[in-house]
Amino acid sequence: MKKLFVLVVCMTALVACNQKNSKSEDMLLAQQADSLNRIIEQKDNEINDMMSTMNDIEEGFRAINAAEKRVSVAKQGEGASASERIRENMQFIQQTMQQNRELINKLRNQLRQSSVKGDQLSRTLENLTRELEEKDGQLKALQAELQAKNIQIDELTEQVSDLSDNVSNLTEETSQKSKTIATQDKQLHSAWFVFGTKKELKEQHIIEDGEVLRSNFNQSYFTKIDIRVDKEIKLYSRSAKMLTAHPASSYTLTQDANKQYVLRITDPQQFWSTSKYLVILVK
Repeated sequence: MKKLFVLVVCMTALVACNQKNSKSEDMLLAQQADSLNRIIEQKDNEINDMMSTMNDIEEGFRAINAAEKRVSVAKQGEGASASERIRENMQFIQQTMQQNRELINKLRNQLRQSSVKGDQLSRTLENLTRELEEKDGQLKALQAELQAKNIQIDELTEQVSDLSDNVSNLTEETSQKSKTIATQDKQLHSAWFVFGTKKELKEQHIIEDGEVLRSNFNQSYFTKIDIRVDKEIKLYSRSAKMLTAHPASSYTLTQDANKQYVLRITDPQQFWSTSKYLVILVK
């Protein structure tokens, strides 16, 4: 009887141990599944962002093609009405070309920063860049044709110069004005950001004696961006603190699926109105 009692106790302990091990294995599997789901969600978000940008670029090219057809039709007409239609469509083409340039640069940055690596995405970017260059050539040829037919379009020459540095049929005066405008425009929409640990920021004199951005800080350590295009900065850290002052209503600082912080600028004009330099402390 005593032996039977001992046997029952041993079997009970064995069952309890097996149940405990099973629960531990279930918890580990759940944690692994949760981690994998977060990684998949992050990659899906990155792919969706890049696909959205590519769709915007393709839509821009479709709009440019349609405007070029409208110009071709208007060239057959005469008078002020035809010239006005040509002027409006050419200006639309210029604006859409510039938007596509900015979107292609955005896509290039997205691909460079993304954890998703693929030859197909790189080839797509190369094709879009090549298509933009071909459109530049077509636009210059169309401008030359319009000038040969004495179709004068106000401000068109200056806009074409902004898109290409090598338009040979512009006068020196117009070329100089275009360079000045382009430089001013670039400076107006440029900003600089940096993120790093306290040690890194101190080494570059960005933080000095408890103060941020004193006169002798290392400006070359910052990354230059175009505030019209770059509105998201991944910080790759689970700890982030803004050291420069920017209106709280103009940005969000939130964690992604990997609990790493991402700065999203929702109102660029307001965000950069206080300072064109952004400093973020990470760990």
